[in-house]
Amino acid sequence: MRTQRQVVDYSLQKRAVLRELLAGRVGTYDVCDASPYLKNAARFHGEPTDRRCPICRSENLTLVHYIYGDELKQSAGQARTLTELPVLAMTLREFQVFVVEVCLGCDWNHLVEQYLLGRDGLTGDSDGTSEQDAAGAEGTSRRRREAQR
Repeated sequence: MRTQRQVVDYSLQKRAVLRELLAGRVGTYDVCDASPYLKNAARFHGEPTDRRCPICRSENLTLVHYIYGDELKQSAGQARTLTELPVLAMTLREFQVFVVEVCLGCDWNHLVEQYLLGRDGLTGDSDGTSEQDAAGAEGTSRRRREAQR
């Protein structure tokens, strides 16, 4: 996505949790605890993946995108499909997206990443210059014309 910024990847944290599980320091019931709301969001708003669940290895994981932001008001905290996010990004100034992976078979869930979306990320023009750069260049050319007179 073009306006995606401030991306935080939680893959190292996921590896640490799986390492703790394999070492026996954490039980399966501690990491496979998806709430019924999260499972319903995965069923109805989730994006299926080709990756197998790291716990049960029988089901594919589903990604759920939750959105939060001041402009969302009552919609904050809702799950949205991946196709809805670009429309919201062009409509709203800024909002946070949290991506959670869920296994519908064993209830494994983990936060995968978080990032910002919105129009505030579109500060530059299509050629990569910002409005301030354009205004500065216009002022410089005006001074050059005045000096030539």
